[in-house]
Amino acid sequence: MEIKIGVRSVHRELVVETDLSAEQVEEELSKALAMDRGVFSLTDVKGRRILVPLTSLGFIEIGEEEARPVGFGGTL
Repeated sequence: MEIKIGVRSVHRELVVETDLSAEQVEEELSKALAMDRGVFSLTDVKGRRILVPLTSLGFIEIGEEEARPVGFGGTL
């Protein structure tokens, strides 16, 4: 699943590919929001950890669970 994270004062968003479901991403965000001075964290498909302090978080866009096929794959 693709997650886009907007960080305040940064012109480009972070794009993270993760194996988590949309519900799991929302759960992680809820946990971070419940903490005073929390940090939103995700692990991408390559095992790298992304940490964003909530004070710097602008937005989170949760993509589709399944990727749509791209290209000219014809069926007969």
